Amino acid sequence: MKIITVVIPCFNEEKGIGKVIEAIPKDKLKALGFNTQVLVIDNNCTDKTVEIARSKGATIITEPIKGKGKAILAAFNNIDEKTDIVVMLDGDNTYQSSEMIRLIEPIDNGFCDVVIGTRLGGKINSGSMSFFNRIGNWSFTFLVRLAYHGSITDVCTGYFAWKGEVVKELSKYILSDGFAIEMEMITKMVRMGYQIYSVPITYNRSEKSSSLHPVSDGAKILGTWFRNLSWKYDGTKK
Repeated sequence: MKIITVVIPCFNEEKGIGKVIEAIPKDKLKALGFNTQVLVIDNNCTDKTVEIARSKGATIITEPIKGKGKAILAAFNNIDEKTDIVVMLDGDNTYQSSEMIRLIEPIDNGFCDVVIGTRLGGKINSGSMSFFNRIGNWSFTFLVRLAYHGSITDVCTGYFAWKGEVVKELSKYILSDGFAIEMEMITKMVRMGYQIYSVPITYNRSEKSSSLHPVSDGAKILGTWFRNLSWKYDGTKK
């Protein structure tokens, strides 16, 4: 059997984490030849996230330094080396675990190395993304397509699937500790020569208030886009 590892970075996601884990299509994945492992990253949760996740069969990874980038790197560093495909989504139930097969199919068939779930090219349900955030996402995505020539249609998405070996190599070059992590991963993966494609997904209203600060975090995302224009992959350093 092949192995798929589902990574869920969490900070106080008690309202959504149970639903996210329960909706992972384990039976369908098993029929496709996959055993499923679930890693929930406890990024300083002070609610019942860990308790709920553990009761649903997830393995808990603790990352005491706050920040989504730190949580993702902690997950990458704890993935079984035998993992064939890694999937990442948020714990607030904005992304649908049930749509996971749509992301892994192109990788499993050898079509590409990385798949991102695109909200902008998919279905954004009412109230799930503000007009301001939508304009920001469109703008950042346009800049990536213009400067990096990647087949990307949603650069700020939190729903990814990777070949296991891609995650192993990418983890060596992650520097962002906050919401610029998606921009960093995508721009560096393009520079690393990986084949990246997008598939449409559903995006729902979050189970909690977002901790994203559009202006300050937007500036960090733009700074990451600019900084990585000169980044070159040589396989040896960050």
